Amino acid sequence: MNRFGGSLLASTRPLKVGVQLPEVERVVRWPELVAMARTAESIGLDSIWVGDHLLYRYPDAPPRGPWEAWTSLAGLAAATSRVQLGPLVASTSFHNPAMLAKMAATVDEISGGRLIVGLGAGWNETEYRAFGFPYDRRVARFEEAFMIIRTLLGEGSIDFAGTFYEVRDCELLPRPRPGGPPLLVGSIGERMLAITLPHVDAWNGWYDWFGNTPEGLRPLLERIDAACRVVGRDPQAVERTVALHVRLTGWVGRKVNEQTAGAFAPLAGSAEEIADALRTFARVGVSHVQLVLDPITEASIAELAPVLELLDRG
Repeated sequence: MNRFGGSLLASTRPLKVGVQLPEVERVVRWPELVAMARTAESIGLDSIWVGDHLLYRYPDAPPRGPWEAWTSLAGLAAATSRVQLGPLVASTSFHNPAMLAKMAATVDEISGGRLIVGLGAGWNETEYRAFGFPYDRRVARFEEAFMIIRTLLGEGSIDFAGTFYEVRDCELLPRPRPGGPPLLVGSIGERMLAITLPHVDAWNGWYDWFGNTPEGLRPLLERIDAACRVVGRDPQAVERTVALHVRLTGWVGRKVNEQTAGAFAPLAGSAEEIADALRTFARVGVSHVQLVLDPITEASIAELAPVLELLDRG
């Protein structure tokens, strides 16, 4: 048992396994999203995740947008009973940070303490401009927002005036659970790591940052270790999580929406081959993975059941 991961479904499972629900691969209505979440829970997955984006526009495709993340998480929390859930990751720029903390505390309450608060500074300028959010100085804005969010969730109150945000005699009532939900940061930026690593419970890496391979991940994990030491944090105190791209039956060449698209090969093959790949990530120090599936359907989520069974055998 630990603050970020909780207890594993089976003690022999080498790492926790979650799945990211659809974002803009196609229009997915709420009943299908709930069915996917419940299937994920029923087959033994450990977590479900949603992206926090508002609008994508690309020259070669029509505009697309997902459902709003926090209201979706509230509904998913009510529709499930065991899986952890969270944003992968929430942009602190889309909400007043005190309000974001209030929403996170509420979702955590609805879920019975299953929320993981993934946070980031955002990157997609299109949605900032379209929805009227400032795009400049995003890391500086994040620094103030992160301080407000973590303090409110962890301590319950704050009085703060900064360059971008002011929250006076603010408190969360009812109080969140003691210590608040665990915090996760998704970034490899030097300044972002310096801001967050003294405080977060977990770090997350996106698969194209390391080529979707354990070999590519090792130097990145060493970089996170070094960044922890720079800020005086024991590297072992920050759990390592990664999103992995997985190709399953009926794959369609899922278009994903990274800020940058590095070269990578999806995990693919038999259940045993995928389980072996996940075991290798566990051996390099990863404690939790979020699978980005191609295709992403209820059937593809169900296809992960034998992978989990193999992992649970050790």
